[in-house]
Amino acid sequence: MENIVFNGWKCVRLANKEVEVMVTCDVGPRIIRFGYIGEANLFAEIPGQQGGHGEAEWQLRGGHRLWVAPEAKPWSYEPDNETYEAVETIAGGVRVRQKAGPVTRIAKQMDIVLDAASNTVTVKHTLTNKGGKPVECAPWALSVMGPNGQSIIPLPAKIAHTERLLANQSWSIWGYTDFTDPRWTIGSKYLFFRQDPNRGPNKLGLAHREKWVAYQREAFLFVKYFERLDDLAYPDGGCNYETFSNQDMLEMESLGPLTTLKKGGAITHTETWKLFRNVPRCQTEADVDRLVRPLV
Repeated sequence: MENIVFNGWKCVRLANKEVEVMVTCDVGPRIIRFGYIGEANLFAEIPGQQGGHGEAEWQLRGGHRLWVAPEAKPWSYEPDNETYEAVETIAGGVRVRQKAGPVTRIAKQMDIVLDAASNTVTVKHTLTNKGGKPVECAPWALSVMGPNGQSIIPLPAKIAHTERLLANQSWSIWGYTDFTDPRWTIGSKYLFFRQDPNRGPNKLGLAHREKWVAYQREAFLFVKYFERLDDLAYPDGGCNYETFSNQDMLEMESLGPLTTLKKGGAITHTETWKLFRNVPRCQTEADVDRLVRPLV
């Protein structure tokens, strides 16, 4: 672990022999870079928002962030433009903690660990209620992926209608969701959602039980793993995974269950990331079976 400056911010850098993770210290909590050393950042770096600090309004910036669900203004858009309350070394990584915001009264913390022997990162997200009243909320982990890539979302295996009569999938659709958008390909086994610098907002949410999603950018493959607990409630009609894209980026968003946090109460949500290189871009579902499934 070392202290460096990246895109104008003081950062903590975690690295092994192949990949590096950069965590901003001036704003956040944010992980602003994940990629192979000396090669492309898989996360977006929003122009004009790099290196900033102390802005009055919330900034997208790019990278990976922790939000509070369900989405609302000003609830979710509480500025995270200040330095951390604490930065601590933990085994294999770093813990960054941001003080409670004036709107939510919720403090945000990330524990980030990079495995020394593999290109695997574990990110534990924690929300803690620092206010005086109970708050119903869910942790919301958003990876803002760089442009011109595509996400791959696995679907449940097909079941004969004679074997199961009830639905086994649930999708949430927003007022601007549009499946005629050519960025979507809805297959039998996978959903493809592509980022296009010429197209605006589109979004989909799912009750996702397949435990992984992926993003291809250039010849790199980013895989995000997370769990779902089916006996618990989730935001937005039961979503534990949502994806959003506009002309600047594509977001891969996992969510924890809705929980009522009493004063001092906390909830955690963990993601695991893996990074691979030299993976050709998948054009078909057969490509995913051949190129991505063995890695996942």
